[in-house]
Amino acid sequence: MASNNKLVNVLINKCPRCGVGDFFVTKSAYTRRFDEMNKQCAHCDENFVPEPGFYQGALYMSYAFYVAFMVIYFLIFVNYFEPYLNYFLVSIIPVLVLLTPWFYRLARRSWLAIFIKPKEVRG
Repeated sequence: MASNNKLVNVLINKCPRCGVGDFFVTKSAYTRRFDEMNKQCAHCDENFVPEPGFYQGALYMSYAFYVAFMVIYFLIFVNYFEPYLNYFLVSIIPVLVLLTPWFYRLARRSWLAIFIKPKEVRG
């Protein structure tokens, strides 16, 4: 079922325009081919690579996601696990390494979604 909500489409690996076609080749971010993108949407033919170097801006989106995650992670530790605050320092690096493929994909989908107008639904 197609969603006309860009946020939902970004989160579930769908085309930000039509919500039907897959953005990445694989469904999971945790495969060897986690970074392979489709060149265009199989459903609406939206170009996923508008120009060379387009996804350089996604690096900044990824950085913002990392910072937001670390702040939230830190606040959870400070508010709920204060006696174990030293575990925050030990756990943050492995957690971020494990989340890298997911943030990579999320940043690319988010960056493209900023520049694509959703398909108009005619009723």
